[in-house]
Amino acid sequence: MTDATSDNHDHLAGKVVIITGAAGGFGRLTSERAAARGMHVVATDIDEAGATSLANDIVSAGGSAVGVGADVTRLGDMHEVAALAVDQFGSIDAIVNNAGIMPLAFFSDHEQASDAWDRCIDINIKGVLNGMIAVYDQMMSQGRGQVINLSSIYSNHPVAGAAVYGATKAAVNTMSEAFRVETQGVIKVTIVKPTGVPGTGLGSGVINPAAITGILGQNTEEYLGTMQAAMTGTADPSLVDPNDPRYAILAPDHIADTIIHVLDQPWGVSLGDITVRATGDRYIL
Repeated sequence: MTDATSDNHDHLAGKVVIITGAAGGFGRLTSERAAARGMHVVATDIDEAGATSLANDIVSAGGSAVGVGADVTRLGDMHEVAALAVDQFGSIDAIVNNAGIMPLAFFSDHEQASDAWDRCIDINIKGVLNGMIAVYDQMMSQGRGQVINLSSIYSNHPVAGAAVYGATKAAVNTMSEAFRVETQGVIKVTIVKPTGVPGTGLGSGVINPAAITGILGQNTEEYLGTMQAAMTGTADPSLVDPNDPRYAILAPDHIADTIIHVLDQPWGVSLGDITVRATGDRYIL
């Protein structure tokens, strides 16, 4: 009798993965890790130069990748990315819909935030939808495929300061689950929900810094003090040590490692909904 838990085979080598928002943050780290494990990476980003540079770096390191500029809010762009993946590598085994922005703001900030909210809706909802549509026919014809959609703990419950961002991530959850039900037995679907990850630069899109209080509540002052200490190099070492249960500032590497873990499963095993947090992150959601 074979113990299924003892199966240590590599489930990544030779697979083809499309990664959106690949020029930075989780997308770049995931692309590098995927290529290092033998995957063929189609790195796409609205920053075409960044995507191309990433792909060149991967190839220089001995990996397999192609970089392409694309706007995820345009379905035609995503169809072109899917066609490129098939043309270059013969299939599409997975897509990681990672591109997203986080314009936190209160409703009272609407004059400053409305344009960013419009863009957030387009990227975070339409971008994920377009990614799934673009790979659907190819994956269904192959008889297998995998979709990984980046959501957020903000999708768990509405909080002040994140009405629009949280709504877009709740939409990602709903679309993902509906897609899973419609494609059961062919396409695996995973929702990955990071907590706050300062090192990605996602926070640069925040409109009103006070809007983070919605997700921190009574822990806001302690959280801000920890962030300030970390930036000045004066934080308690336990707060920045991932081997300590007080670890409070999640590094982007942990999200990329989680995405690779999700990809590195047998075709018959699907990890459905994963939240990744630092044990002591102080978020109340």
